[in-house]
Amino acid sequence: MGLGNRATDDGPVTFTAEEVEYDQTSNTVTARGRVEAWQGDRVLRADEFTYARDTGVATATGNVALIEPDGQTLFADRVELTDGMRDAAIEGIRGLLASNARLAAAGARRTGGTVTDLARVVYSSCDLCPEDPTRPPLWQLRARIATLDSTEQRVRYRDAAVEFGGVPLLYTPYFSHASPDAPRASGFLSPTFGQTRFLGGFLELPYYWAIDDHSDATISLTASTKQVPNLGATYRRRFNSGEIALEGSVGSLENTDADGYGGHIFAQGRFTLDENWRTGFAVNRASSREYLQAWRYGAPRVLTTTAYLEGFWGPEGYARVDSMLYQGLDAANSTSLTPFVLPRGYADYVFPTDSLGGRFTLDASAFSLFRSSGTDTRRIATRGNYELPVMGDMGEIWTFRTQADIVGGWVDGLALAPTYGDASGDGFYGRGHVRTAVDWRMPFLRSAGEYGSQIIEPRVQLVTGPATGAQLRFPNEDSLDFEFTDANLFSLNRFQGRDRFEGGTRVDAALRGAWLFPNGGQLEGLAGRSLRMATDETFADGSGLENRSSDWVGRLRLAPVSWLEMVGRARLDRETGEGRLWDGTATVFGGPFSLSGGYLLTNPAPNVTTRKREEFSLGGTLRVNENWRVGVFGRYDIGLDRPVAAQASATYEDECFIFETRFVRSWAEDPSTRADYTGGTLLLFRIGLKTVGDFGLRAL
Repeated sequence: MGLGNRATDDGPVTFTAEEVEYDQTSNTVTARGRVEAWQGDRVLRADEFTYARDTGVATATGNVALIEPDGQTLFADRVELTDGMRDAAIEGIRGLLASNARLAAAGARRTGGTVTDLARVVYSSCDLCPEDPTRPPLWQLRARIATLDSTEQRVRYRDAAVEFGGVPLLYTPYFSHASPDAPRASGFLSPTFGQTRFLGGFLELPYYWAIDDHSDATISLTASTKQVPNLGATYRRRFNSGEIALEGSVGSLENTDADGYGGHIFAQGRFTLDENWRTGFAVNRASSREYLQAWRYGAPRVLTTTAYLEGFWGPEGYARVDSMLYQGLDAANSTSLTPFVLPRGYADYVFPTDSLGGRFTLDASAFSLFRSSGTDTRRIATRGNYELPVMGDMGEIWTFRTQADIVGGWVDGLALAPTYGDASGDGFYGRGHVRTAVDWRMPFLRSAGEYGSQIIEPRVQLVTGPATGAQLRFPNEDSLDFEFTDANLFSLNRFQGRDRFEGGTRVDAALRGAWLFPNGGQLEGLAGRSLRMATDETFADGSGLENRSSDWVGRLRLAPVSWLEMVGRARLDRETGEGRLWDGTATVFGGPFSLSGGYLLTNPAPNVTTRKREEFSLGGTLRVNENWRVGVFGRYDIGLDRPVAAQASATYEDECFIFETRFVRSWAEDPSTRADYTGGTLLLFRIGLKTVGDFGLRAL
């Protein structure tokens, strides 16, 4: 049934009901029984509905439900509607909002269809106790007056208090937060306060600015008792083809090694040019590491600035060109020796499988490195690799590999021998190298009946190629970090880069065994080593490959059941069997908990570390129940006989509340070791009231 409304031009009010009466004297329509009335996108349901056609006033009583165009639902004892259901006076209001939010008030008045003023308001996003719905929720916000503005999508409170379990703990004369259904809204975010040794007591107040549908910004002011205020800002924007993000700050620092004004900028962007190409950049600069650490922007050792262009052609082709500028923030780093890379390029292509089943791969690379002092290097290199697997009549697997390299370049200022070059002079250098290998594997499989199956697989590889010598007259920019393990036992060139080649003739051999259990578990292990015809002076002492016979390498993995896994790797001295590398981890999964432990022992690595490292770690997580989870982690340095790091955390989360606490303690390393972490203590508390905001407390 449709009824004309002279008070508004929004169209007629339409309703359905079980019973309808019309009083001609008063020109009033009364509907009873499952009444549903609507006008436009607004819907009202009630037990009884009265509509005065002369005045356009509608009154609903009994189990009233008013459904707004945005999907929010208001329940009330009695509602009086005017102006085509846009204005309303509501008694005994209860609201079900977005994101599980609930609202109740003694009364409310809506004007213009957009602003609703409420009296004696209670707001929460917590579920009520199913056993006792009258019990106060975990938290609720109680206020004398509240205003809901659907246009601005904000909720504002006057004389508000936050109650936990019905007990008021926080009071504020004014409080505002975004409406639960608001996707993005400008306004102040929850503050963070705490205490650190650099700042003393501090308060960080961020303001979020929703600029438009594609961009936003956050401006933060941090005030402290020991330093002048710091101003930080972030800006983000999305484009049809990509996105950018900018972060920066300005401020000063007193009573440190980096006194005076400082700042930082972290910026990055990525853009898609077409279906094959994309480009991007990253700009990271800071006045000092002390500044970043003091103002809680992190404490990295090195900042990298780069710009790149890269292309993808399915799984077959890839290309990239970029440049890099490094800023060393650690006092142990020499800024003059840090290179500036302009440019660096790399491309590779995997050709289709040939008629024999082999595959050919070709790549090319080039770079230019510049330093304010030391070596400047320009290099171009290419590598071709061919691999052909063949299955023998007896089930053996033969793999034939060939790898060829050509490298050429120009070096200026050779003064950093042997790491970056030889001190004999500057000029052009060029060389090439070829390696060929035959790899044989013979897996033997036998059934163990009800205990599963067993595999024994011997593997032997013969690699041959020209001897390379010490190669010290060539600069080494990309092959400094090297570790001999089972992972690269059968690699043609165990150096990851192109500045060092492994030449000569050698034999790699290993024996692998596995026991596959019926339940899906397994026990698997491998042990092997290399034997070469002549020593290779390219490998430094302690690398495990400096002699004709290498150290022993191996691994062992035991996963007998789904809740236990142990993995270990080792490198043992070729003569004495002394451990040069032990790396083992064990993890136990037990439904709501996991526990892991690890042990690591390494000898000094050439060009990387100067001392033996031996430490163990232990950590675990436990989900106590549906809401609580805790975690602990610790690392102990056996050589220095002291802890390295310790961490503990506890988190509670339910449908409306988050509580997180975290304790982190790190112990500063001996400066002579050039450690990459600094000592300190962090204590963090975070309280989150869902749909309202987060509150943080941090101490350092």
